[in-house]
Amino acid sequence: MPKRFLIIPNLTDGTIKYEIGAYYISKNNLFVPKKIAEYTDLSFLLPQNIEQLLDNIANLSLTEEEIEAKKLQLEDDIERKLKEINQRLHDEQDIVVGSRVKLIAGLVMAGLGVKGKVSPLKVDDLRGELGSQINDGAIIMSRVSEYLQTKELPSEKRLIIENELRGVFNNSSLYRPINGESKLHTTYSDVKANIIPFLTGELHNLDFTGRMFNVLNAWVDVPDGDKNDVVLTPRYVTELMAKLCNVNMNSYVWDFATGSGGFLISAMHEMIADVKDKIKSPAEQEAKIAKIKMEQLLGIEKLSEIYMLAVLNMILMKDGSANIIKGNSLTDFMGTYEQGKHKGKEFPANVFLLNPPYSAEGKGFIFVEKALSLMHHGGMAAVLIQENAGSGNGTPYTKNILKNNTLVASIRMSDIFCGKASVQTAIYVFRVGEPHSTDSIVRFIDFSNDGYTRQNRKKSSQSVNLRDTGNAKERYAEVVKLVRHGKGLNDANLNFFVDGETYFEDQISLDGNDWTIQQHRKFNVIPSIEDFQKVVKDYLSWRVGEVLKNEGDVSLGKQ
Repeated sequence: MPKRFLIIPNLTDGTIKYEIGAYYISKNNLFVPKKIAEYTDLSFLLPQNIEQLLDNIANLSLTEEEIEAKKLQLEDDIERKLKEINQRLHDEQDIVVGSRVKLIAGLVMAGLGVKGKVSPLKVDDLRGELGSQINDGAIIMSRVSEYLQTKELPSEKRLIIENELRGVFNNSSLYRPINGESKLHTTYSDVKANIIPFLTGELHNLDFTGRMFNVLNAWVDVPDGDKNDVVLTPRYVTELMAKLCNVNMNSYVWDFATGSGGFLISAMHEMIADVKDKIKSPAEQEAKIAKIKMEQLLGIEKLSEIYMLAVLNMILMKDGSANIIKGNSLTDFMGTYEQGKHKGKEFPANVFLLNPPYSAEGKGFIFVEKALSLMHHGGMAAVLIQENAGSGNGTPYTKNILKNNTLVASIRMSDIFCGKASVQTAIYVFRVGEPHSTDSIVRFIDFSNDGYTRQNRKKSSQSVNLRDTGNAKERYAEVVKLVRHGKGLNDANLNFFVDGETYFEDQISLDGNDWTIQQHRKFNVIPSIEDFQKVVKDYLSWRVGEVLKNEGDVSLGKQ
């Protein structure tokens, strides 16, 4: 409990007065100092005052704004450190792009350890020896294997991860010493000093590899790289989509192109918050949260490097990785658990969240059609996709989807992928298992102005590249209200949106080709007297300006 002492001399009588500020720091508050009170002396530490002091401390907690600010700071720090490591891997270590994601993932696993079971790898354990079982790569792989076994991952998943990593750590150019030190030794020293501290204790409760994926996206060797559509969905968007689907502690959430697991982690946070709100017994809370992580989240990812990030991300979230599956969700997955005690049984999905690869058929709607066809328990779905997929480019999948599901909302998004993907996106929200009727009302929202100002400075952190300059948090909350409840009586939910302009309700056909807001926006083509007056005013203003620029020519009719 650190204290701040401020000594202020009294210039009139020569005495010295003291002001004492007491602060409390705890892991529950993410180690952010919280002020207890101001004191004029140390009597607050006397035995008779301790109970009051402890009561004051018990009531200290971070506000939502403070928690968000701390998360952003940590994410910015992680991003900066990763960029620095990436630069060193390129400039000093000459490690090829295709190996870097697996390299960092493996080193993180080796460096974390499992308390009381597997000690974290020490830098001194890497001695630059060349024996097949004692070289630096073999030592790291041994520690990774122990880490994964202790985490009790299903054997199928453990073998997939080990096989993927072994190809990197068995590379002699990485474990062979140069001047007594291997590249693995040098890189691990960097990771141990600059990354592992973010992942220990309680400070790591954020989507670490979501930000890692954002930084390392250029490292991933994606086939057809010229049309690389593997783009991280920003955390504030994954959180929005989880809220649009009203995710709660009883949700079963899946993602058919899971990337680094960002959607599942946002869903997990919503589910756990609901648990803590509704279940008061600590024992019951713990059991339900364990069930959520082990049974109620499922993701599928085809690309090896990204799959590695998803598994690592969910492990860091105190292990929601049980149902992260490596495979092609279109051809290899039939809607069942593929490992663990429920293997072979149906995954009872009632929430579907997705940002599909937009190069897939129907701009990615092929994934949506399959996922919704496997959802037999109703529920909701939110899909972030190229907006024009809803104006004909997503057929026939969009048309087929309406046969068994209702389009609830169409949300035109802002430039959320600023600099990473030059596409206009939309979020389409569905009610699953209810065929769309021509009488069904769709809520159209123009969210082009979401309150954020964006720029794409590659060496700048997210806090610089993404700034809340227009009530972004409140705007996102309003979108959730509008999708769930509509505008309400007397436009009760319209504080940032304008009825008939940026929000309106309309019907669609059953052809699946008229889902965009532009196709339903109504324009008033009859000019008013005010329109006429404005045109005349603007014209006269322009002509007077022209006259003043050309002294001597006073003929307004001269062109």
